[in-house]
Amino acid sequence: MGRRTFSAEFKREAVKLAKQVGASRAKVAKESGLHPNVLARWVQLFDSGKWNETPGAPIRNEQQLEIERLKRELNRVKAERDILKKAVAYFAKEPA
Repeated sequence: MGRRTFSAEFKREAVKLAKQVGASRAKVAKESGLHPNVLARWVQLFDSGKWNETPGAPIRNEQQLEIERLKRELNRVKAERDILKKAVAYFAKEPA
């Protein structure tokens, strides 16, 4: 079973319902078919400004997307560097 994906509008609506006065996040999560921790994370991301609450706009702004892309690239380059370090150490050993 893979991860479920939700549309930006679904996420916005779930957060909007969870942030209403007197609304229980657990109840909103259950009614929406979500785990309460997922809804709590969405609310946190919207509150921190990492996600855009404007309807019709992408969830993440362009700056956040660029940061995520650069982090992925950095992780890839670090992995390549580590592989090269191991290769150099292996080939630098003198034959016994």
